[in-house]
Amino acid sequence: MANQKIYDRNKLASILQQAKSEGSVVVTTNGCFDVLHLGHLRYLQAARQLGNLLVVAVNSDSSVRELKGENRPLVPEEERAEMLAGLSCVDYVVIFPELTPISLLSELKPNIHVKGGDYKLEELIERDVVEANGGKVIVGLNVPGKSTTNLIEVICERYQDTHSADAS
Repeated sequence: MANQKIYDRNKLASILQQAKSEGSVVVTTNGCFDVLHLGHLRYLQAARQLGNLLVVAVNSDSSVRELKGENRPLVPEEERAEMLAGLSCVDYVVIFPELTPISLLSELKPNIHVKGGDYKLEELIERDVVEANGGKVIVGLNVPGKSTTNLIEVICERYQDTHSADAS
């Protein structure tokens, strides 16, 4: 069922063009979404409230490795995409191989593109392409203290403590 929401960029661009012509407001966001957590869920729910359709663009495994290091992603791209597609607030998912979403956003032409609170509008590299296509960019949607990096650190700390206790 969730797989019915996952499309390649060309098919998705066509779907979104039709939806926009019928008056839908298309919201996009992008990221790695490695180890889905409460912060992601709340962020995506808030993003969905900004329009009629929410599209989540997921970095491919190769781009996550380049962005986050050799130990990432922990979850393969197909599984990350399916997890996101399983959320009721997400309408469509697309996997993209580039390091930035600029090329994808130039094809999808969202009405609104959102990013989390750890970004500043003036530093967002995709801002120009979104605005050039008549869209707007919103930053600041996030849940403080909830991040994949924090979650991985907690898991490592707890596992290390448990592993050390098991060894003695």
